[in-house]
Amino acid sequence: MTPGRDMAAGGLFAWRGRRHGLPGMGVGLSLTFAWLGALVVLPLLALLARPWAEGSGSGIAAFGHLLHDGRMLAALRVSFACALVAAALDVVAGMVIAWGLVRVRVPGWRVIDALVELPFALPTAVVGITMATLYGPHGWVGAPLARMGLKVAFTPAGIIVALMFVGLPFVVRTIAPVLRALPPEAEEAARTLGATRAQVVARVVMPALYPALLTSFAMAFARGVGEYGSVIFIAGNQPFHTEIAPLLVVIRLQEYDTQGASLIGLVLVGIAMASLGVIAWLRQRIGRGGAGGAA
Repeated sequence: MTPGRDMAAGGLFAWRGRRHGLPGMGVGLSLTFAWLGALVVLPLLALLARPWAEGSGSGIAAFGHLLHDGRMLAALRVSFACALVAAALDVVAGMVIAWGLVRVRVPGWRVIDALVELPFALPTAVVGITMATLYGPHGWVGAPLARMGLKVAFTPAGIIVALMFVGLPFVVRTIAPVLRALPPEAEEAARTLGATRAQVVARVVMPALYPALLTSFAMAFARGVGEYGSVIFIAGNQPFHTEIAPLLVVIRLQEYDTQGASLIGLVLVGIAMASLGVIAWLRQRIGRGGAGGAA
């Protein structure tokens, strides 16, 4: 074989080696795309196509009717507003809990660390029943609050409490690894240079946590928007007041209005994806700003 052919053959083998550097890469990617297509893409396409399944103009007419559905708009407002508030409160509480688990090691931290993941294991219906009993007018927490003129159960406040419970683990488990990776030497150096505790937190710790805070907020918000089981028992389900969008989808299905349920679900998915896109864009901008500052 000539030297030119030897070089060409060597280059071909090298290219093939780079292409198949990991054994089973092609099979793994194929399975990944197949599972994503079956579990994510196909259901979304079916949801998108369902409003037009009954006729060529039925989807457009149904969307026009949906824009004037005050009950649906109120349910969407309740779902997204309560999810936003619950996610914001979870970020604050989750950051404090993660700090205590990673940096302070409070007494009984192992028990607290295990309890953080309890919402992952509990069925959401059990959470809802427990919350309604606890914060109800005669509950252990609801009764003292009622004597002070505060009502939690069967109000938007009850929805926020339930969403905080199911969203808190996402925040703690997202922030804690970042805190573990943040070297304490950076904080000690800032204190050595005369920085106060507040300045250390604001200028050393928080910039490193911003991407994790946004990620955890997005995860808690996405979980809250679609939450159903833990909310319906404590919400009261009053139309235009405490009725959430996922419950309205179920009600439409019980009324055999599959097109209306699909439209509400489509609007819910669209707004949630747009919100998550905005949060991802903000996280990317913050990450670029931090990299530019470090450079």
